Amino acid sequence: MKKSIFLLFLAFTVVVTSAQDFFHQEFNNRKKYVLLTNPTVRNLQTVRYLENAGLLDIKKGKTRFVGVYFEGQNYDFDQTKAYIEENNLKNFYLHEIKGDLTEDNLFKENECTPDLELIFKNSVGVFFFGGPDIPPGVYGEENTRSIVTDPGRHYFETTFLFHLLGSYRNEQYEPFLNKKPKYLVTGFCLGMQTMNVATGGTLIQDIPAEIFGAENPEAALKIGRANLHRNYWQEIVQDTLLMGINLHTIRFTDNPFFGDVVKVSKRWEPRIYSSHHQAAEKLGKGLEVTALSPDGKIVEGIVHSVYPNVFAVQFHPEVPGLYEDLYMRKFHPEDEAMSYNDIIGKQSVKFHERYWEHISKIIRKAKTKR
Repeated sequence: MKKSIFLLFLAFTVVVTSAQDFFHQEFNNRKKYVLLTNPTVRNLQTVRYLENAGLLDIKKGKTRFVGVYFEGQNYDFDQTKAYIEENNLKNFYLHEIKGDLTEDNLFKENECTPDLELIFKNSVGVFFFGGPDIPPGVYGEENTRSIVTDPGRHYFETTFLFHLLGSYRNEQYEPFLNKKPKYLVTGFCLGMQTMNVATGGTLIQDIPAEIFGAENPEAALKIGRANLHRNYWQEIVQDTLLMGINLHTIRFTDNPFFGDVVKVSKRWEPRIYSSHHQAAEKLGKGLEVTALSPDGKIVEGIVHSVYPNVFAVQFHPEVPGLYEDLYMRKFHPEDEAMSYNDIIGKQSVKFHERYWEHISKIIRKAKTKR
């Protein structure tokens, strides 16, 4: 009898510890939960770095992170579960979303809607990270220059952002944020592109080809270093020190987001970490441009006109190398290798720090569900 009870207990323990449905179990609703989409090991490591470096300056005792993902994604999130357990991370959890998602049901209520509402109601904000190309069919175009590797991820993140913000694609739908308008929604690179697509916008599928007529790396380099959004030298020259990215400047628009909200000088032209070949084209519902590339052709930042804590950037402010001398790299084969931190300079570091201060302040001020 005792052996049977032990085996039953063991079986129960295995089921509970292997479950990745945090919000379906009992949890402390006095804590603040921040959602992390696509919670790969690397993305969790990034968030831990931001916390430990004081860039994401939140009250650790009160704030928890929940990685949310779709069952149809290509990544094996058992790796993330193992990482959390092996490092004894007490403030990271996982929640899997299940349901049928296709390009035809993303912009309306679908099988994922109840779970999306559940995780929204029990959290104070969500981060959307970088990644590969969105299937063009999601924004109503043929695939001409996109490389799609994980459609399940894009279906999930698109429909989640649609539920949060609404869209030109379905103007009768009432977005979740109407009930909680100060909820934080932010994203980096792909995160900004998905926000734009989810709200009814479109994308440039390849910047060099569509904007400049450059069909190969050699032609792309003729665009000029300041206007490249990743490094094409690495496709021409064999050099292990060549960076795959570009650290170019941006310029702010007349929108008050960076000047009045993030509180940086509108005269600044900070240098940022850029790694993409696609960009926002037609803007989605409620979105306004906050920053542009040096040539003014590429949107580098957006903010929502109704929900004050909804904003995203095309660049990567989350990369640790911007804040410390972690890598020695160069853009051009004849450049001297330097760290990203040295290349962007002190004023650009300060810009990034203030960006994270703004995000941190939103999380600290957020009200928890009672």
